[in-house]
Amino acid sequence: MIRRGKGARGHRFAESPVLKLALPAWRSRLVGLCLLGAFGVLIGRSFYLQIINNDFLQEKGESRYRRDLEISASRGKVTDRNGDVLAISTPMRSIWAIPADARLSPPQLQQLARLLDMEPKEVSRRLASDKGFVWVQRQVPPDVAEQVAALKLPGVYQNKEYRRFYPTADMTAHIVGFTGVDDKGLEGVELAFEKSLIGHAGNRSVIRDRRGRVVEDVGSIKPPQDGKDVRLALDSKLQYIVYSQLKQAVAEHKAKAGGAVIIDAKSGEVLALANWPTYNPNNREHLSGAQLRNRAVTDTFEPGSTLKPFTAALALEHGKFRFDSIINCAPGRLTIGKATISDAHPHGALTVAQVIQKSSNVGSAKMAATFAPQEMWEMFDAVGFGQAPRLGFPGEVTGRLRPWKSWRPIEQATMAYGHGISVSLMQLARAYSVFARDGELLPISLTRIDDGPVTGVPVFSAQTAREVRAMLELAAGPGGTAPKAQVPGYRVAGKTGTAHKLEGGIYANKYVSSFVGFAPVSDPRLIVAVMIDEPSAGKHYGGDVAAPVFSAVVGNALRTLGVPPDASMTVAQAQPAKVPPVKEPL
Repeated sequence: MIRRGKGARGHRFAESPVLKLALPAWRSRLVGLCLLGAFGVLIGRSFYLQIINNDFLQEKGESRYRRDLEISASRGKVTDRNGDVLAISTPMRSIWAIPADARLSPPQLQQLARLLDMEPKEVSRRLASDKGFVWVQRQVPPDVAEQVAALKLPGVYQNKEYRRFYPTADMTAHIVGFTGVDDKGLEGVELAFEKSLIGHAGNRSVIRDRRGRVVEDVGSIKPPQDGKDVRLALDSKLQYIVYSQLKQAVAEHKAKAGGAVIIDAKSGEVLALANWPTYNPNNREHLSGAQLRNRAVTDTFEPGSTLKPFTAALALEHGKFRFDSIINCAPGRLTIGKATISDAHPHGALTVAQVIQKSSNVGSAKMAATFAPQEMWEMFDAVGFGQAPRLGFPGEVTGRLRPWKSWRPIEQATMAYGHGISVSLMQLARAYSVFARDGELLPISLTRIDDGPVTGVPVFSAQTAREVRAMLELAAGPGGTAPKAQVPGYRVAGKTGTAHKLEGGIYANKYVSSFVGFAPVSDPRLIVAVMIDEPSAGKHYGGDVAAPVFSAVVGNALRTLGVPPDASMTVAQAQPAKVPPVKEPL
């Protein structure tokens, strides 16, 4: 029998001195404080994330199921001055897919390809992408999109978009331009007025399931803001007249290209602008750069004799010559240094008016020789040559007007009749406003102006402008270089231009034929400029090639606008301004 002692009966096992640990009191307190601090940090972090910085976790959570869908905005319309639509956006659907979810069976793939008019291999290739989003086909007609939706294909969805439609097609292509597949302007007015035309997309928040299907709308909806409409100065009726006549002339003369412009002599509005070749902005496949170029604004050429009236105006303005001053142009040639200037047809003594009427190079050069180069340069600069016309059109060119300090005598002489200087057709048409507007150079505008009369910048005196206007009427009448420019019932004024083309710094046996003028002379309403590039059917003079286009355009345009006639209805009876009596030669 084992006997237990008193001490054994009086103490528990856990209180045995052997098992008792002698630890400092501060250590246990430290551990307790550390644990308490850790819990405090966790509580603080939890409070920060769930209360103070709740947006972060909310955003992460919503990113798993919530999406903001864009609501497309419609692009503004482009209309002519009378409200006729030139460009409008029509609603379309675009087909897109999540490749990981778009597991289509062969029959489904065939059906989708057939509806979208695509090859099954191409559809399969797009759906095999490793991206999270792919376009299958954009801008699908609504009826086709409905048929695609009826197939209920997994991973295949649709978005609403807009496609630009151009009712007047190739007739207004170069002035209206076009947009890309993303509905942003790429050319013409569509690009020039992009900030006004483009709308601002709206959005709506939705909840989607893992397959991308919309379960419900949540949150607020921001409505889209459609773009603003742009109302052009262009008149569709006049545009058709210019377009059809230009197309006919280019074909008749087997020309490389052509351009024509109508400017309102009262307001400076561009009423028509056409080029050939052109293109259909509704179908831009297989286009070349030649078709896209807006030649009236972006191309330059040597204007030839269409610049002679400016030389005459400078001479009259400075009082060095009068309307009836005599210039000896015999024997039809003028040698300056090692170069010789010639007239197309030799003339003897001509008045200043006859120099313009007969288009004498020699007479123009002799007038120019009486001026310092700086004086001529300042005149050319004042009428807008060497600077962009500030029409707002993309690609506007300044032309070529070299600094006067570098001019040689022969260069000054040739500039007097339009060689050694280059301009655009738009610049040339605008410059002639100084003769149609009693010496004022008009600002020009692509958009309609409803603010009343427009004031130009004075360049010549009203007397000088009227005298040159009379010379231009002579040039467009019997005995002038452009009798084919006449219009039954209206007095017209204008000047022909025939210039060799520069190729590689050398004048080639190719021509640019042009005519610029205005009508009716008694109260000018329209300024019309025509340019035919490289006519090759046997005629190349401006009076034979460009003047008839001017006549057809002006006649039809004035009658369309209801402008009262100011002359006999028989062309042969039209009475141009008479030349004053011949006086002593200079």
